[in-house]
Amino acid sequence: MVDLKVLNAVLEQLEQERGVPKEKMLEAIGMSLATAYKKEYGKRGQIIRAKFDLNTGKTEFEQVKEVVEKDQVVMREEGYKEEEKKSNFNHKNNKLSEVEENEDEIVYFNPEHHILLEDAKKIKKGVTAGEELVFPLETKDDFSRIAAQTAKQVIIQKLREAEKVSVLGEYGKKEGEIVVGSVQRMERGNIFIDMGRATAILPYEEQIPGEKYAQGERVRAYLYRVEETPKGIFLKLSRSHPKFLEELFKTEAPEVMSGTVVMKAIAREAGSRSKVAVESTDPHIDPVGSLVGQRGVRVATVMSELGGEKIDIIEWSADQKRFIEDALSPAKVLSMEINDAEKKAVVEVSPDQQSLAIGKGGQNVRLAAKLTGWKIDIKSTAVPVVEEKIEEK
Repeated sequence: MVDLKVLNAVLEQLEQERGVPKEKMLEAIGMSLATAYKKEYGKRGQIIRAKFDLNTGKTEFEQVKEVVEKDQVVMREEGYKEEEKKSNFNHKNNKLSEVEENEDEIVYFNPEHHILLEDAKKIKKGVTAGEELVFPLETKDDFSRIAAQTAKQVIIQKLREAEKVSVLGEYGKKEGEIVVGSVQRMERGNIFIDMGRATAILPYEEQIPGEKYAQGERVRAYLYRVEETPKGIFLKLSRSHPKFLEELFKTEAPEVMSGTVVMKAIAREAGSRSKVAVESTDPHIDPVGSLVGQRGVRVATVMSELGGEKIDIIEWSADQKRFIEDALSPAKVLSMEINDAEKKAVVEVSPDQQSLAIGKGGQNVRLAAKLTGWKIDIKSTAVPVVEEKIEEK
């Protein structure tokens, strides 16, 4: 037998903690009981419904029949076989009769599913075609065990579904934001992070090079994707994504959070160096100063979170020459020739600025190219030309 006290307690808990209405659960239990009853005792084509009474624990079963007129269905004997269908094959014309060709569109009369209008009127006056007539079914004595098992399975299934919907709703809203979790385990370079109600994964390629993590350690990361899989909800995190840098500045600079200062472009080599181009929508607000903060406290906090990653902040400009020149900072540019058609700029610097403009391993010019979207050539009268093309992340 179904323990009604336990069942009531479980349903109330699901409603309060998981947000699953008790009525929905009872409806699902009723549908499952009807399916189980039909499987055990029903006949082919039957429509069975079940009403589960939470107060008494009793279940009432009923069979539903659709009222049809004779011209809406095709009458055929129960013994109609596939062989009989084949016998209707017209060998002369090499095709089935029109009725057989359109068999998918034909509704055959099934006494377990249908009731003719003339017979229905004997049971209920004023009934019309298309209505349903309900007939009570006998409750089987040995069905209580099946009912208890079915109710348990439905509750477990609904709990999983509710959990999935709840997690999707919660983290779906957080996609594109910074989330916090604790390191659960590490497998093949990937880090699995416990978020409380879901498991997140920080793939190896989305980590900041050189960072080490210990089990149980708290980690902040950018939630860039929420995936629904057969095994559950998976959250994809990143600490190397350029958007992670932007979200960190939002937490440190109110001007960025409010939209007064806009981060127009970000070029990042995680763990090493980044370049950020910013613009202010208010002429009275200094965009670069907003990110740097008083005595550099804001940018220092972000750099600390990123393991000491250096961050160059420049003001975005619609003037491409000026933008490219600022992007090559801290190097000083002597002159520049630009080719708008090819989006290519040839920049001349003094010999002592050459290595600064190129950067260690070509990093400075590489980031400048990413930031501006231009191919940049650095040249000096004393040093051969070094070209850097845009690299897309």
